[in-house]
Amino acid sequence: MEAKRMKDTRIIQNDQVLINDLNNYHTLFGGVLMKKLDACATLSAQRHARVKECVTASTDSVNFIEPIRQSDSVCIESFVSYTGRSSMEIFCKVTAENTLTAERRIAATAFLTFVALDENKRPIEVPGIIPETEEEKFLYETGKERAKIRKLKREQNKDLVAALTVKKPWDEV
Repeated sequence: MEAKRMKDTRIIQNDQVLINDLNNYHTLFGGVLMKKLDACATLSAQRHARVKECVTASTDSVNFIEPIRQSDSVCIESFVSYTGRSSMEIFCKVTAENTLTAERRIAATAFLTFVALDENKRPIEVPGIIPETEEEKFLYETGKERAKIRKLKREQNKDLVAALTVKKPWDEV
């Protein structure tokens, strides 16, 4: 399977911030941004794996750096930054642009992990990834450490889930 260039997985989505997207602080709801990130990252994963179905396995982090206001436009850039056998780490960079002054700033970053599935909903192998720019090389070189951390967190989450109950809280004594 031939590796692909990161830039070939790049998706760029620009959007206007509407009043219904704002919280009581008059900034973009975090959940609205997370939905946009997941949609953009899905397209990057599908573009890389070239399969019908890629599912979100995890959202490692969403780092809210600067508030996004109604006077801003939002640009989400996503691309595959690291790959495992069947998993793809997608990096998302959110740039807010003041539509009146043209000032641009990094408003958020995120790492999401997707798994490519075959027609039987089983994970399938994905191509490797080739970084070219300095930004891409940095993300790729630091990806192995993030993958190790994700694996550790998966193990910790298995322990957590094993300790949880599905009993209704009001039925517990």
